[in-house]
Amino acid sequence: MYAGGKSEEVMGAALKKLGWRRGSYLVSTKFFWGFNHSVNEKNTLSRKRLIEGINGSLQRLQLDYVDLIFCHRPDSTTPIEETVWAMHNIIEWGKAMYWGTSEWAASEIVAAIEIAERHHLHKPVMEQPQYNLFERGRFENDYVRLYKDYGYGSTTWSPLASGLLTGKYSNGIPKDSRGTLQGYDWLKNHLTDQEKIAKVRALEPIAKELDCTLSQLSIAWCLKNPFVSTVITGASRVSQVHENMKAIEVEPKLTTEILQRMDKIFGIEKKEEDD
Repeated sequence: MYAGGKSEEVMGAALKKLGWRRGSYLVSTKFFWGFNHSVNEKNTLSRKRLIEGINGSLQRLQLDYVDLIFCHRPDSTTPIEETVWAMHNIIEWGKAMYWGTSEWAASEIVAAIEIAERHHLHKPVMEQPQYNLFERGRFENDYVRLYKDYGYGSTTWSPLASGLLTGKYSNGIPKDSRGTLQGYDWLKNHLTDQEKIAKVRALEPIAKELDCTLSQLSIAWCLKNPFVSTVITGASRVSQVHENMKAIEVEPKLTTEILQRMDKIFGIEKKEEDD
């Protein structure tokens, strides 16, 4: 539903123009919000919405299949069993390879896994949660059982906390930033939170010590967690993509001592068994 489906159309046109071998890259998409406001077409994971959703995505992407599909949010109005069966069918039809969840409660994910196992269906295998230095409770606590007991994967989003961890908001909201865009008023309080900004500033000596930017440090911190499979990054300029990718070089530099210093800045105390 991003940009009313235009994001998929642009990506599909780019992939077609590039002419890459299909097996050489992965494509994912998500279902829940929908485009239309009528009954059974908005904010649902019903069988109708999911099947219409995958067909629409494949058409916009100009692909025969996608690799990963996510249930973008949990749906309290649709039985989890109905959602599991629909996702299983989509995979059986060859329209997707694997399915997962996004921002589901751990109990909901376990319920979906148990339903799938009971009926020998394709079960969810990955979660797409928010995870960054400010937002870590659910990922580091609620989901641990999923990663350890079920081998659940993760594609984490917002590693820079909507840009706050880049340090560019430390002296106010820049004119060319997302915080000034129409419709993003809800974000301003987060980006101007002085307590959070103070924590970002406290990270600066560590970034300087490691000869990296705050962005690279924050993304590398996410990568350091063994339960993180993928870190989703966003960028408005090509230079930001290049900068973000260098976080891979920073990750090995994050020693236990540095991680403990970072935890202390954010008021986190971990037990030795969590190291």
